[in-house]
Amino acid sequence: MRIAVDAMGGDFAPQAIVEGALLAVRECADIDCLYLVGDETAIRAEIARCGGNPGRVEIRHASEVVGMGESPATAVRRKKDSSINRSMDLVKNGEADAVFAAGSTGAAVAAATLKMRTLEGIRRPGIAVAMPTPADKPVLVIDGGATTDCTPEILMQFAIMGSAYSRKVIGQAEPKVGLMSVGTEEAKGNALSKEAFDLLEKAPVKFIGNVEGHDLFEGEVDVVVCDGFTGNVILKTSESVAHAIGTWLRRELTKNPVRVLGSLLLSGGLRALKKKTSQKTYGGAPLLGVNGICIIGHGSSDKIAAKNGILQAVRAVELHVNESILEGVRKCTAQATPEGAST
Repeated sequence: MRIAVDAMGGDFAPQAIVEGALLAVRECADIDCLYLVGDETAIRAEIARCGGNPGRVEIRHASEVVGMGESPATAVRRKKDSSINRSMDLVKNGEADAVFAAGSTGAAVAAATLKMRTLEGIRRPGIAVAMPTPADKPVLVIDGGATTDCTPEILMQFAIMGSAYSRKVIGQAEPKVGLMSVGTEEAKGNALSKEAFDLLEKAPVKFIGNVEGHDLFEGEVDVVVCDGFTGNVILKTSESVAHAIGTWLRRELTKNPVRVLGSLLLSGGLRALKKKTSQKTYGGAPLLGVNGICIIGHGSSDKIAAKNGILQAVRAVELHVNESILEGVRKCTAQATPEGAST
């Protein structure tokens, strides 16, 4: 197993990314080689700070970095020697099996699509973001922002990809797939969702119909399908609400000594809740539909998030996620082809 890591991507790179990568190597014996891609001098300094190379870690120098404020597509095309491009090149050329990147999401999507291309039959890639639910199993929201303008067919393919990932990596035997809309009735929604509804009914997934925003956190659906514009708004709003609730709790629990004492008694539960809702738990979101495994980390990834994102990449490779996606696409194509017709 060989994993490429963009060591220069993210708010706390290269320190947090390198440290997380070294933790992943020490924890996972299945990693035969981990490539740290970026400024060689900076990466070597971080490795030395962490106690030296534990083995199975190689540095691949890249002289450029795509910044968070740059136009993703333009930067990826102009900065040929950027760490994100060189990381994707390793997968494209067969030197690595997967890549983890925690910098600009747009740059990661652009580089992965440009370098790896999409899987056969897949129109556009989608980011599958795991969100916590009370049922102790996450719900996958796809797309989280890779493809903002979608066709009904693209949404149907998101359902196939999300279902495959939920089944293989999360462990849902038969993932329930819902289509994000403004009502559960089949007739509700805009033209895009209504056309997608018809396709999803025929797709090789367990489609349960339309779902609404509140269904995300009920634990009754495993994969929620939407266009990237809607998905990104959902994710950022949810992050904001979680942050606001945390702020309110801290403020209310420290207002007087009695509440402070009560918060001490609740500390174990509060820590568990924080861990459950933290993006560190998963470490990143898979970009599904590209011809290779790509895990995109949050821009604020620390060492734990980086480690978990890399380990998620390992699991996706080991569990043959892309093969499962291709199988679903072939089934869908076969169902759409009249018997006896030429394909």
